[in-house]
Formats: sequence, structure tokens, C-alpha cells
Amino acid sequence: MVKSELINSIASKKPLLLHEDVTAIVDVMLASITNELANGGQVCVRGFGTFTLRYRAPKIGRNPQTGEKVAVEQKHAVHFKPSPFLSKRVDESSKKYLIQKI
Repeated sequence: MVKSELINSIASKKPLLLHEDVTAIVDVMLASITNELANGGQVCVRGFGTFTLRYRAPKIGRNPQTGEKVAVEQKHAVHFKPSPFLSKRVDESSKKYLIQKI
């Protein structure tokens, strides 16, 4: 699902909200999450999961095309830990999907 599909899904479930209002709400929500992470914080959405930052130390990597060694700088990467509810729901859904595929 991409952002526009999320907006359309919410708008179809809440017909009293204008499409422009739903777009603004989603934009504000995503900007708030982004700003909190950019400021070194964490975002916990109960029943969904937690977004945190993880430090990645500098290392020596390889260019996959040439095999040449390349220095990879230190950085912070976003890490997502799903809630137990989300993990259980996804696991149940994936089992149903795999059974249907077989």
C-alpha cells in the first residue's frame, strides 16, 4: 500500500471527512513521526509498533559490481519493532495466504 492508497482507504471508511482533510491528517501524522525520529526520539503507536533509531558504526564494505573496498560512514537507521498484536495478526494472515497458495 502506498500513501495515496492509505488516504483513499481512510476517506472511503470515513465519508464525513473530505479527501483533502484526510490527506492533511496523514501528512501531519507522517511529518510528526519523521520530526520525532530526526530529533533522536522514538515513536510508539500502541497496537502497531515502535519506531526507534539504531546507530550503525563505520565499516568497510564492497562495491558489488567491481568488488572494490569502499568506506561506509557511520549513520543512524530507522528500526521498527512490531507490537505483539501486529506480529500475531500478520502471522495468522500469512498462514491463511500460504494455505490458499498451495
